[in-house]
Amino acid sequence: MATELIAVQLIYATPNVIWCRDLHLSAVSTVAQALEQGGFWSDHPELPRHLTTVGVYGQSCEPDHVLQDGDRVEVYRPLVFDPMESRRRRAIHRQAFMTKPPNRPKRRKARLAAAQAQDKQPS
Repeated sequence: MATELIAVQLIYATPNVIWCRDLHLSAVSTVAQALEQGGFWSDHPELPRHLTTVGVYGQSCEPDHVLQDGDRVEVYRPLVFDPMESRRRRAIHRQAFMTKPPNRPKRRKARLAAAQAQDKQPS
């Protein structure tokens, strides 16, 4: 009895290099098994196994996720910065370099248009 095989791709991207492996695994393989059989941990021993986040086609998943034929397993790098902190810094930067004077009078287009409409009305 022949075992059914599925095709899976492993991807890990660094700023300089993209590590990629095409694998043929048994039909009931998990993400963790794909990483082991693909040689990811031997090629990247510097990455902590318990902190590494993985996903399938951009959707984060657990290492025990069962793979399907044609899945692309992605190994994600840890964040270098906190996204919320980055947003705060950008907001502060925008406020510091605003080109509009803070005490500029507000536009009164609606009031001006209403006043002009009243002036044009026949008495």
